[in-house]
Amino acid sequence: MQLINIKHNSEQVSFRQAVLQGLGRDQGLFFPREFNELPDLPDLLQDSFVSRSVAILHHLIGDEVSETALHRMISSAFDFPLKVPELDERVHALELFHGPSLAFKDFGARFMARCLAEFHDGGPMTILTATSGDTGAAVAHAYFNQPGINVVILYPRGKISLLQEKLFCTLGGNVTTIAVESDFDTCQQLVKQSFEDEQLRLDLGLNSANSINMARLLAQVCYYFEAGSAVPDPEKLVLSVPSGNFGNVTAGLIARRIGLPFKRIIAATNINDTVPRFLASGHWDPNPTVATITNAMDISLPNNFPRVLEMGERHGLPLDSLLSSTSLDDDLTREAIRQLYSRGYLADPHTALAWAALEKSLRDDEHGVFLCTAHPAKFLETLEETLGIEVPLPPELEAVKNDRILSSVIPGDFESLKKELEPLRS
Repeated sequence: MQLINIKHNSEQVSFRQAVLQGLGRDQGLFFPREFNELPDLPDLLQDSFVSRSVAILHHLIGDEVSETALHRMISSAFDFPLKVPELDERVHALELFHGPSLAFKDFGARFMARCLAEFHDGGPMTILTATSGDTGAAVAHAYFNQPGINVVILYPRGKISLLQEKLFCTLGGNVTTIAVESDFDTCQQLVKQSFEDEQLRLDLGLNSANSINMARLLAQVCYYFEAGSAVPDPEKLVLSVPSGNFGNVTAGLIARRIGLPFKRIIAATNINDTVPRFLASGHWDPNPTVATITNAMDISLPNNFPRVLEMGERHGLPLDSLLSSTSLDDDLTREAIRQLYSRGYLADPHTALAWAALEKSLRDDEHGVFLCTAHPAKFLETLEETLGIEVPLPPELEAVKNDRILSSVIPGDFESLKKELEPLRS
């Protein structure tokens, strides 16, 4: 697999290099130079999820990783259920939250961990990542107690749910968590600045587990084919994706480019609506980030959006007709939570927002699938307040609800972060 730096096309790397390096020159994102369509799609859609995922990732990555090794990696990474319940005769939910951190990020984080175990040369390695909620837990659990690997997770203080925080800020060991007195965009920028500091990058062996890393992104392609296998006609499939950093939408577009013939995809956002406004006007005009009840999408500068544009400009997808984006505020999101619950489905706010965006858009001749990105109990306070019910905790959250949060707190500047990372240099 050959990848290029989107900012500097002359920088070309293998999949292994892209996984180990994370970012290219000038914070450029790596992305495949070309895509080829999968053979025998109808047969592939009839296959099991793990076997299908092996075929998809082998097709994308090529011979850098043998099919035997990929099967071993994917079998251990995707060792939890993936469910596609039917809401009604025209709408399915794609439940991606049955992994150890109760969020869709488990797919990408666990596959990336297997890739690093395969590629790691034994030198120092520090996984540095920013989270607006769910990435932190997925990454922490994927790498917890892995020999030779340190994990550092930045998150905006007070802007993720308490149970989200408890799921990854109570582990300790090789997992360091840092609460930043700012928003997610600042956390993301601090990660980028760290990669630009040559000495820091070398001393720590920095790598990122955000969706900027190709291993995470490619893993997410796999579950879109599960959505395609669940509907009578994939050509009439409409997908609705809760969207913050736009890695999930990018993965969906890759799935389309390599052969999943869905009709269109909706990027559902909250009032941090940089992308919906850009698609409507053609002007990139980020506003200051606003806190919402869908905190994982409280992002005004989505890192992966240049890759979305690449899917149109370099890879020929008709984004004008294929991709739409819509924005819903907290009131509409709460109403969606209530409507879904009245129909017998309890959904976290991000999932409910995606369902509402789908309901607004779905036509009579289409079949919709909305992505369920987090277990509802991770947003217990919001759901209990909105619905007036008591939400039971799954075992994963019950086990940590009374644990002490181990995070340090820093202001949102790079020098403060460097001081916090100093102990990891030794």
